[in-house]
Amino acid sequence: MSKDQKSPEDISFTSLMGDVSPLKHDKATLRTNGPIRKDRSRAYHRAMAEAESEQVIDGLSSEAVEIVESDEELLFAAPGVQIRVMKRLRKGHVPWEAGIDLHGMTVDTARDELSAFIRDAHRQGMRSVIVVHGKAFSQSGQQPVLKSYVNDWLRQLAPVLAFCSAQPRDGGSGALYVLLRQSKP
Repeated sequence: MSKDQKSPEDISFTSLMGDVSPLKHDKATLRTNGPIRKDRSRAYHRAMAEAESEQVIDGLSSEAVEIVESDEELLFAAPGVQIRVMKRLRKGHVPWEAGIDLHGMTVDTARDELSAFIRDAHRQGMRSVIVVHGKAFSQSGQQPVLKSYVNDWLRQLAPVLAFCSAQPRDGGSGALYVLLRQSKP
């Protein structure tokens, strides 16, 4: 190594990241149990504008994931989740308190929105939410990429205890019921 070159130990993270600017992050919209709409509520935006902005560093990746089929039923339970709780969740007997629709979003936008939505719902003490990811039927021959990523991301988010495909009335295999850990008071 010559005198002009710095060793890796001499290079600081700050000097490497000096010209990088932070990304803007919009919060996900939380809804009460009922129809999911894509419009944003004013009250939610006002509350989020008043809240301290935070940068979510969640470790979720947009790298390649295992692609699932459009009609494939998804199911996940963290260790310790009781079978009877999973049965109730699969039958749609655990009422969801909020929902997010990820249709039409890019993979990166969907990842950020989903992460913020799950964290906000958990922080607000919600027990169950619904995530609509779609099935990719609208694009002929397209694989359900977003569904595959959501399947992967939810398994990585700490507040998620379990999830399963929704009942047909709530979107079927194009949506997921998500059970969240109870937040600590």
